[in-house]
Amino acid sequence: MDTNIDFKNIWKQQTSKKPNIEELLNTLKKFKNENLRKLILTNLLLIATSLCIAFIWYRYQPQLISTKIGIVLVILAMVIFLLAYNRMFMIFYKIDNTQSNSDYLQNLYRIKNKQKFMQTTMLNIYFMMLFLGICLYMYEYASKMSSVSAILTYAVTLLWIVFNWFYIRPKTIKKQQGKIDGLINKFEEINNQLKEI
Repeated sequence: MDTNIDFKNIWKQQTSKKPNIEELLNTLKKFKNENLRKLILTNLLLIATSLCIAFIWYRYQPQLISTKIGIVLVILAMVIFLLAYNRMFMIFYKIDNTQSNSDYLQNLYRIKNKQKFMQTTMLNIYFMMLFLGICLYMYEYASKMSSVSAILTYAVTLLWIVFNWFYIRPKTIKKQQGKIDGLINKFEEINNQLKEI
């Protein structure tokens, strides 16, 4: 039995599937377009929501200061979130097919860092302000309800926020991280292959 097996030679002879650069650029283009669409849609939805809330304030003229503070907090939460989120627009917009692999990689690292900031710091601020704003806003109307109805209204609202925080948010974050990590890994692999040539 021959115990002198040349592992190095066997390893070199393996044919591993190398990433196709055209396919990778198409994936990157889809990623860019998908994120630009999400960014535009988020802007439209949050601006429309803010305008509806402002209209409710104007139309129904709340009496308590807590209601007005609640409305301001909710709108402010959306504005602050959008200001931070829109900073990603230029990074996505700059990605085009004239860049080098290392430029693509640098842009992907920037996107990953911005996403992490949005997923942690900005979402925490957004949810805290939104939660506080909704609670303050609802107080005026809940105080006119029966105790059971008021408790039920707050419980349902709290459950919805908890569901978003503990289920939808982590699921969305995991999906976003998976996509960006997949792209980064493929571009790193191509960069490493180019260095070996």
